[in-house]
This record gives sequence, structure tokens and C-alpha cells, in this order.
Amino acid sequence: MKTFEVNKIEISPNPHGVDVRKIYNHEMVQVDQVTLKPGEKLKKHTTPVDVLFYSLEGRGIVEIGDEKKEIGPDTLIESPANIPHCWYNESAGLVRFLIIKL
Repeated sequence: MKTFEVNKIEISPNPHGVDVRKIYNHEMVQVDQVTLKPGEKLKKHTTPVDVLFYSLEGRGIVEIGDEKKEIGPDTLIESPANIPHCWYNESAGLVRFLIIKL
């Protein structure tokens, strides 16, 4: 059995300048955990593959294409390949979510 303790995984350098930890990386799927402090955001960008976001903690705003919605914990969001997307933390607490690239 393989286990991964997220808090022991180093923060990966990224163009967004936020806490991103690569939890799992396989040729079929990649899983990252992102933590946004108050006021932090992911820059709007696209990915060449479909992405799922799974919200773990806090209330953040996700924008995919021309749709924008506040998201709370235990929510799964689909983000199709090649569609611009981003996350914002406009709250006073942390926002944590998983990025699952398929």
C-alpha cells in the first residue's frame, strides 16, 4: 500500500505563486492539492486535458469559461479541456481543493 501525507509533500513552484502540492502523478491521472490564502487566486489559464476540481475546505469562487460560481466544501466541478478557468479566494479563511487532471 502506498500512502501520501500531503502536509509532508513540498510545495511545487508554479506560475500562480500559491501553495500547490503534487500528491499523485501517473501517466493516466495527476492529482494536486491547492491551498489559497485570503486574497490569493489562480491566474486564468487553460489545460489541454479535462480537469475535475474537488473542494475540500472554505468557500472559493471558480470561473470556467463565462460561468462564475461560489463553491463550498464537498463539491465536484468539471472543467473541460481548453476552456479558460481560474479560482479566487475572496473570503477571510483558507480555500483548499484538489485538481484531478485526466
